[in-house]
Amino acid sequence: MAEETTPGEAAAPIAVRDERGRIDPEFVTLVESAVAVGDHERVRDLAGSLHEADLGDLIEALDAEVRTGFVSLLGEHFDFAALTELDETVRAQILDELSPAAVAEGVRELESDDAVSILEDLPAEEQAEILAQIPPVERVALARGLEYAEDSAGRLMQTDLIAVPPARTVGQVIDYMREAEDLPDEFYQLFVVDPGHRLLGSVGLDKLLRSKRPTPISELADPHARRVNATDDQEDVARLFERYNLVSVAVVDEAGRLVGVITVDDVVDVIEEEAEEDIRFLGGVGQEEVSDTVWTIARGRFAWLSVNLFTALLASAVIGLFETELQKMVALAVLMPIVASQGGNAGTQTMTVVVRALATRELGRHNFGRLIGRELVVGVINGLGFAFIVGVVAIAWFSIADLGVVIGIAMLANLVAAALGGVLVPVGLYWLRIDPAVASGTFVTTITDVVGFFAFLGLATLWFGLR
Repeated sequence: MAEETTPGEAAAPIAVRDERGRIDPEFVTLVESAVAVGDHERVRDLAGSLHEADLGDLIEALDAEVRTGFVSLLGEHFDFAALTELDETVRAQILDELSPAAVAEGVRELESDDAVSILEDLPAEEQAEILAQIPPVERVALARGLEYAEDSAGRLMQTDLIAVPPARTVGQVIDYMREAEDLPDEFYQLFVVDPGHRLLGSVGLDKLLRSKRPTPISELADPHARRVNATDDQEDVARLFERYNLVSVAVVDEAGRLVGVITVDDVVDVIEEEAEEDIRFLGGVGQEEVSDTVWTIARGRFAWLSVNLFTALLASAVIGLFETELQKMVALAVLMPIVASQGGNAGTQTMTVVVRALATRELGRHNFGRLIGRELVVGVINGLGFAFIVGVVAIAWFSIADLGVVIGIAMLANLVAAALGGVLVPVGLYWLRIDPAVASGTFVTTITDVVGFFAFLGLATLWFGLR
């Protein structure tokens, strides 16, 4: 909590966040005013002791032209861990303004996983320039982390951990942890390794502290404790934490050597990141961030809008096949958007459930048939219900009884098609190794538009003999 003082008065607390948990605009104004006049003491009083999450949100709330000045005025009080809380665009802006020496000094104070997350988005030449100014031991650890694939366990892990040989006793390990100065800031377990640094097992701190001092650490080590490979996808790692309620897990290389540890705080970030990514892809906005420029946003959205335009032209072509019928019976033009719209909404509902099930690995061969059957039954039930409702509306609106029957049958057909499309499209993309969150929405909407228009207009043509 920042404080504001005036002569002769007690320190008055300044709210950093409002009642909804957002950065308070008045606090942002105070910081911007201090930056504007170059009052580094005021800036440090206001923001020097903020938690990294609060500091990151504050930086994003500041005007773009104020951010680098703010960081400069904080100086040594700036917590580089706040950079991990920023959008990529904002982080790149700040790093561009800092010298390689300043960045190198800042990342040295961080855990290795946070340091890697800051360096990974920089061009290779800038990474090399920064790493060159870091002591060799730390440099090797960071360089190794950067060599792993993006979104892998190797990028997510931290290399600061406690590894002990199996011959040590509980007492020796406890004494070592009390005396050592280079322990991780936070840890939940220690690892037992052989002379080749291959992982033999892990010991939780609770189990260690409840054991007698003469007990060999090898007797406490769990050889079956969960572990992940450095090349595993971070989403699979997050799922492992969720499934087995893990707090931390060892990371090993292909030879079984211990290379790092992943803790639950990093996994929470992964879960949020993956969820946000799926939401953005479903909306066709890719990796878009709030802080992106207008040109970046427009360029990113243009690609998917182009795909949508193509599919819209396809739906319009179906309508064009029935141009004569539409001229003869205006009621068809009035009612046909209802059929397509209901089908599109129903298909999106089914698609959302299926995409989520695929992402969480809840959908597989064992329950695929059951899911198809369930969604078809739901489609039939909803189709019959809305067929009756829209049929009654059509009859009351245009006083044509047969028109109510036609639109009712078309509505039923399109909601059944929406159920099938909502399942088969994302599953098909998944089997083709295409992220279903990326393209499912466009294809499902196209299916329901085409089926809806064709069913309604085609059935009307046959029923009323309009040709």
